[in-house]
Amino acid sequence: MASGEDAEAFFADTVAEYQWARDAAGLASSTLEGLVQPVVELCEYFDLMPWELTPRHLDRYFAGPGKRAVSTLRSKITKIDHYYAFLEQRYAGEILRRFGATVESPVDEFNRPVHRGEFGLRVPPSQRAMTEFFARWRMSLPDARKPAVACHNYVMAKLAYISGVRAAELCGVKLGDVHWESGQWGRFLVHGKGSRGSGPRQRLAFLFEDGRNLLWWYVEEVRGQFPDDTSSMDAPLFPSERLPPSVAALNVDVPGMPMHASMFRAVLGRAAGQFLSGPVATLYPHLLRHACATHNYERGMGLWEVQKLLGHDRPSTTVTYLATAHADPESVSLAASGRAVQRLHVDQGSLR
Repeated sequence: MASGEDAEAFFADTVAEYQWARDAAGLASSTLEGLVQPVVELCEYFDLMPWELTPRHLDRYFAGPGKRAVSTLRSKITKIDHYYAFLEQRYAGEILRRFGATVESPVDEFNRPVHRGEFGLRVPPSQRAMTEFFARWRMSLPDARKPAVACHNYVMAKLAYISGVRAAELCGVKLGDVHWESGQWGRFLVHGKGSRGSGPRQRLAFLFEDGRNLLWWYVEEVRGQFPDDTSSMDAPLFPSERLPPSVAALNVDVPGMPMHASMFRAVLGRAAGQFLSGPVATLYPHLLRHACATHNYERGMGLWEVQKLLGHDRPSTTVTYLATAHADPESVSLAASGRAVQRLHVDQGSLR
């Protein structure tokens, strides 16, 4: 029978092999680290090897010291189950020979999470409420204690609403990522979220006419007021208000630090508290993305166009963003009938 040190070394090897296998499947490096963390966490807590754990261990841990939010528990337990599927398929025989143990997942039919859907519906403000929100915010800019910072925050929020990009995507945009000549009104490059843990994917986000005019004004009139080197195309489009002290002490022109998504969220929340009216009293970056999708769909943009606007791979994902969109099937049916009648009249001359 193998020793405890042999068992620990073998466990480490299986973890590495599992990460390599998932890496070969195309998962991003940031995703790979999180795949095995719940397994390591559980084994360290009980000081046991994976093939020694039972469903009772899993129950005791996640009902006690490991208890987290429902979505977090579902994610962790699913990752544990996937690791055990790998362990059983590739190493069950070797584990039985070396350690005399049978590989069996501690996730059974009783503690396996059941995903019954997301019931936390995100309800964005109405089109009217968003128009009034940005109008009030813009009127307050001249009176702000730091006008340049206030303009920066306003432009960032409105561009997120117009383009539908995520907060992290917008924070990562550089000056050189804006392509004024692309499309009809220009576009900007973002490192989008990859599906199924495959890592960031580049895509061009849309500015539209309002976004182009707003961003042009910001770059020409506001961006240069921040204490970094705006001649560098690697400089962030939306920099943090201050440079780190260690960098500022050098007294040289360097690209600034991008604004962090958490700071953008805080800024947007404060602005909503001041300027947003209506039944929806709070606002956060991802709700801007939902508002962008919903309002464009209500204005007549098709599902495929909204999907492309948001950068989704699947229309089923886009549909979840439109849960609160106002729809009138009867009006759409009448409009479709009218178009069919028009086509019939046009084609009458060619009928034989």
